Amino acid sequence: MPLLMKTLKQVELFQDLTQAQLERLSDLCQSRVWSRRESIFQQGDPADILYIIASGQVEIAVHKQGLLQPEVYLGVGQIIGEMGLVDAGTRSASAIAAEDGTTIYSIQAQALNDLCEEDTALGYRLMRHIAQDLSFKLRHHDTTIAEQ
Repeated sequence: MPLLMKTLKQVELFQDLTQAQLERLSDLCQSRVWSRRESIFQQGDPADILYIIASGQVEIAVHKQGLLQPEVYLGVGQIIGEMGLVDAGTRSASAIAAEDGTTIYSIQAQALNDLCEEDTALGYRLMRHIAQDLSFKLRHHDTTIAEQ
């Protein structure tokens, strides 16, 4: 199985998609290999691309008190930029390749939105998963704040 399809099947966001829907999604993907410490995007950039990590690791970092501070590391099968699919805002953090040879697939938000409008079953499944993911993150964030 090619790396792209294997990666898409690992992504929670795409769990309920059919093989045909995954293939249509794969047609939208662009691949790029990143070097260690190479910037994928910066906090404040337009959030118009969804990123899917196929190999390596990505550091997510935020600017605090003038310094870029790591918050979390993401790996194979994880995505970056799903919030931008919902609000088309700006990046809330920076993403940096943490390893040489980090392979990332990207999908333009507009192309994905067009596909979701064309295939409403696919769109419904994606948006349901995004809502579940964001809900989990909000609940976890609220719990963390309450514990402080």
